[in-house]
Amino acid sequence: MNTVTSTAADYVLTLDCPETRGIVHAVSGFLLEQGCDILESKQFDSQDDRHFFMRLHFAATGDSPGGPATLDTLREAFGPVAEKFGMQWHLRAEGTKCRVLVMVSKFEHCLNDLLFRARIGELPIDIVGVVSNHPDHRGIVEWHGIPFFHVPVTAATKPEAEGRLLELIGELDVDLVVLARYMQVLSDDLTRKLDGRAINIHHSFLPSFKGAKPYHQAYARGVKTVGATAHYVNAELDEGPIISQQVVEVDHTYTADDLVAAGRDTERKALSNAVRWHCEGRVFLQGNRTVVLK
Repeated sequence: MNTVTSTAADYVLTLDCPETRGIVHAVSGFLLEQGCDILESKQFDSQDDRHFFMRLHFAATGDSPGGPATLDTLREAFGPVAEKFGMQWHLRAEGTKCRVLVMVSKFEHCLNDLLFRARIGELPIDIVGVVSNHPDHRGIVEWHGIPFFHVPVTAATKPEAEGRLLELIGELDVDLVVLARYMQVLSDDLTRKLDGRAINIHHSFLPSFKGAKPYHQAYARGVKTVGATAHYVNAELDEGPIISQQVVEVDHTYTADDLVAAGRDTERKALSNAVRWHCEGRVFLQGNRTVVLK
């Protein structure tokens, strides 16, 4: 990730651990000792499996004997607290941007939306490259000053194409892969390697209408809402943990093409929300589901 220097010395701490008494007290007490001021705090205690999730945004004010805490000193000092409660945790400077690789095929609306939102600073991401199995979108991608990689895929070349993708992920130091209507099924091996760091937008409100032409399936069933689902990629086609969903009301006057048009907006919004929440450290994987601390 690229770390943006913040004059306010703001940080984001995310953690999860088995639920027990004293976690919030220990974390807030630690921040007090380090001379830090909590700006935002979100937490969730899952009663199903007794697991605790927490996200804190705080500022180092300098009200400690050693002066303002730094990222390194905070990480070192928090280690014993984390160990005591068996925490999985991550601490980063607020303003850190995810390095994102976008993958796309023919449909460009989600790609264009991500490019625009990244360009105006609405999303905390740096799009470091765009991969496509078609050459169609090279012009718009390069207009944004972003490298475009045409990686054709056939049944015979799929292993080679996925190998090239992994090379790019390493070369570009990618934090997150975003499938913005990339219409190729990834192999089980690749999905395992991208576990927890690849997001897909599915053009229907899962779990209904999976596979090809979901809006036409929806039209045939006379649906009254259409939607889109952004989820983590796993080995089960369109079955990964759901991060964000959007729906819009429709009625019998909508044609199949009308449903496609209505669906585009839900796809863009669901995907941009999922990318934002992931890159802001708001999403926690909990088995086959997610906890999103908005």
